[in-house]
Amino acid sequence: MAAWDLTALVNAADSKAPRAERHLWLARLLEWLRQGRAEQRGSASYAQPGTPTPVLRLRLLLNAMDHEPALRAQVQGMLQAFWRETDAAALFADFGFGSRQSLWGEFLDRLQRRWLPGTPETSDVAALFDLFFDPGDLGWIEAVDADTLGRLARLLAPTGDGARAALLPAITMLASAMQAAGYAPALRQRMDPALAKMDPFRQLTLAVDGLRIAVLEGRQEDALREAAYLRAVLDACGRAAASITAQLETSGVSVDIVYEMTRLQQRAERIEQLVDCVLAPEPVAEWHRLVVELLRVLGQTQGLRTLMSQHDGLLARLVTERSAETGEHYITRNRAEYRGMLRSAAGGGVVLAATTFAKFAIAGIGMTAFWTGFWSGANYALSFLLVMLMHWTVATQQPAMTAPAMAAALPTAGEETSDEAIEGFVDRVAQLIRSQAAAIAGNLMLCGPLVLSVQLLATAAAGAPLVGKESASYVLHSMSQLGPTLVFAAFTGVLLFASSLVAGWAENWFVFHRLESAVAMNPAIVARVGATCARRWAT
Repeated sequence: MAAWDLTALVNAADSKAPRAERHLWLARLLEWLRQGRAEQRGSASYAQPGTPTPVLRLRLLLNAMDHEPALRAQVQGMLQAFWRETDAAALFADFGFGSRQSLWGEFLDRLQRRWLPGTPETSDVAALFDLFFDPGDLGWIEAVDADTLGRLARLLAPTGDGARAALLPAITMLASAMQAAGYAPALRQRMDPALAKMDPFRQLTLAVDGLRIAVLEGRQEDALREAAYLRAVLDACGRAAASITAQLETSGVSVDIVYEMTRLQQRAERIEQLVDCVLAPEPVAEWHRLVVELLRVLGQTQGLRTLMSQHDGLLARLVTERSAETGEHYITRNRAEYRGMLRSAAGGGVVLAATTFAKFAIAGIGMTAFWTGFWSGANYALSFLLVMLMHWTVATQQPAMTAPAMAAALPTAGEETSDEAIEGFVDRVAQLIRSQAAAIAGNLMLCGPLVLSVQLLATAAAGAPLVGKESASYVLHSMSQLGPTLVFAAFTGVLLFASSLVAGWAENWFVFHRLESAVAMNPAIVARVGATCARRWAT
């Protein structure tokens, strides 16, 4: 946008111009203020220490309008036309929450807003806010002093009634959105039954209506009382939404549920901010805090990375907790569990021996590369499934599951760590090392002797071992600590961890859709295979 001179900019103000042109004028006015950011270093001779240049430009504009009533009337006419013909409530009720009902829908919506330009031909103040401001404005707007804020407030809304008229509908819209989310089956069915029985979301609209009526009728004491009631209801709604997290362990995790939980809590916080603005005797400071918060939200809503990070944190923690519960089974704490680990690892060693011979057999058939790779993968997959079904152990599988268990044992950010917690974590590390050593020893305890026995039996019976000298020499010399073996081993660890995430996703998918219960109790399945068989299949 081209730089504008203040005189030319003010003279271009025309309250009778088409709506799009008036919105463009406001965008140019903000751009003129924003130009001061680039001039900050060169303006040190006249700028007060620590005062951003855009703030000085704002004071210059206000001073010019104070000395020229005609100019002030001209600019106020533009602003009054703006508030009269736009939906200001949409800014406070919708901005920052997105128009989509799912995480991926919001992701695509942000991608569209990033690549497609906005238009000033709209009455939606939420869309215009994105067009007028950029995240870099947060610094200088946050630095505007109280005196300048007061003068700016008198310019924007001389009576203050229009601002309050925009806030009350916004509170109602936010409460309606919270109520709809609270009654959505995906959230309602996962809330704590005791908290859901209090039905806080039904009380939400009643509390908002009471506040709105008290404010419009000018009953200040009643408004304060209704606001306290509304805040109590919001707190109850927040606790009901937070209880969903505990239920996700048994009901399954969904990115859309986590996304909707986050939006519900953010709407509750926005209502609190709007109520503070409505009830404040001197609302200028509260309005300033609200605008600063909207600018922070603007910076968050423009980034795809921010959207994903906001929800991946909670989702990753829930997935880690689920994997950590499985990983606990691989950590031994006493002699009995240690002996049990040796036995289960010995069973895994038997399967590994059979897997090794099957691998050499597949390679010796001489199939094409695709089918050799396919059947080699099937060989390993079937072997690991057999190990799992027999409740045996393979040492290489353990770290992928025990790592989340160790992560869950670490203190969270901001949590004070006591000596007991540190000692407990050290003990857990020692238990993990012993468990891993037992798994390796158990695998080798039967795998090695069993392979050697089969080779000797094959030599005695057929005159040649199952795995010949050439194949064994090739495998032996292909592995060296000085070669790429360590790289391959590290990449194998990456694949194992990725497979544990896929396994966690698959388990979560079954839990989320309640397939065990569906298979065991579905009338059509029970009628076809019988109740006993259906329960066995479900298990």
